[in-house]
Amino acid sequence: MNDQSKAGLGTGFNIPDPATLPTLKGKVSDEEWNLRVELAATYRLCALHGWTDLVFTHISARLPDEDGEERFLINPYGLMFDEMTASCLVKIDLEGNICQDTPYFINPAGFTIHSAIHAARHNAGCVIHVHTPYGVAVSVQNDGLRRYTQFSMIVNNDLAYHDYEGIALNLDERSRIVNDLGDKNLLMLRNHGTLTVGENCAIAFLRMYFLENACKTQIFAQAAGTENLNEEPQSMADTVAGQSAAAFVPGSGDNLVWPGLMRKLNRANPGYDQ
Repeated sequence: MNDQSKAGLGTGFNIPDPATLPTLKGKVSDEEWNLRVELAATYRLCALHGWTDLVFTHISARLPDEDGEERFLINPYGLMFDEMTASCLVKIDLEGNICQDTPYFINPAGFTIHSAIHAARHNAGCVIHVHTPYGVAVSVQNDGLRRYTQFSMIVNNDLAYHDYEGIALNLDERSRIVNDLGDKNLLMLRNHGTLTVGENCAIAFLRMYFLENACKTQIFAQAAGTENLNEEPQSMADTVAGQSAAAFVPGSGDNLVWPGLMRKLNRANPGYDQ
């Protein structure tokens, strides 16, 4: 185990360039390697879309159980999203222990939020949490996300809210995050940011795409004042949720969008599969 696994900062800040790491390909199972590649690609896609906050947010993916132990992958603390690689991702358990040899350590706030959801939701193959200006701007509004746009109506019925409790370092907050999320797949963390859950990275990413665009268009619309904005009724959100549900079924929307995203990423920022 890495002594810095729970410390978050440790001492000395030894944060190697991920491009200098030896590859883990062939040293882990094929299933783990494929998931590492997919998660590293998700980090870089989020960077490509501007959903980053330097090194301070996280994306995690659940690994197959090993000897009955639940483990997941998360980013090393101190690396940018656009430089993430399959080999640099850190394997941890639900107690925050690092379960591999690595020169890196993790952010304890990331462990708090992501471990809570992975432990409670076995359909949480991937959890994306970001702090974007538009997502945070909507998170501070008392009414939260409004039914102004098609983007918002696609996510409206699947969105929950969690009140702000400071930087997520208190493990007791985990139960409240889980209770507030319930069986929904999107979470607005008040005064903080946005979060999505998916059976795989592609579904979690697609949900974040619609949630972030819903927030962005809301802020754009409100910039000219709110008195003339048309908010659709809940019945319309119900209709749109039914019309768009297939996009979030594994093997459906992800297969439609993900291959094109991979081609775009390979043109713009290759190297995530190292």
